[in-house]
Amino acid sequence: MVRKLLVATHNQGKLLEYGKLLQDLPLALTCLDEIGVREEVAETGNTFAANAVLKARYYASLTGLWTWADDSGLEVDALQGAPGVHSARYAGPGATDQDRNEKLLWELRFHPRPWTARFQCVVAVARPAAEAETCTGTLEGTITNAPRGSNGFGYDPIFFAPDHGRTLAELTTSVKNEISHRGRASRHAKELLKNLLKS
Repeated sequence: MVRKLLVATHNQGKLLEYGKLLQDLPLALTCLDEIGVREEVAETGNTFAANAVLKARYYASLTGLWTWADDSGLEVDALQGAPGVHSARYAGPGATDQDRNEKLLWELRFHPRPWTARFQCVVAVARPAAEAETCTGTLEGTITNAPRGSNGFGYDPIFFAPDHGRTLAELTTSVKNEISHRGRASRHAKELLKNLLKS
């Protein structure tokens, strides 16, 4: 039996990444746009885990579907962990990825380098009548002084992965998925789903 899994996102990039990761499980992935869900969840949590659980529980309850939700973002040490849970909204409503990258580099301009940082991702998996379960992934790196590369999205062009000598946006999708915070959290969550599918 193939089970429908709602990926709680409007972001097609994320849906594609997760689709590749979960392609060998008996799951049919759908997203909010495909099933016509317009309701937004207020991300009022002050941690990535709290926001991921909020989203997963809400959409599982609303739709009756198993739901996969994540919250992720960038923590920059020189900025006391900002943008953190506000990563997607860092440059205000309607801002583009480029706007957010430019704002971050502007904020960092008077801080000494290296600008150490990490990407964090928490994936929450919720079933309509059960508690949500979470999985975490982290990727350490530094912020570059200018964007580089055209793959990926978000802060990828300014996040330098020291082990690979490139920004995430300069890496192939397969390498990025292997090392990224989202890739790491997702692999843990995939194992969780495997066990849930057996039960």
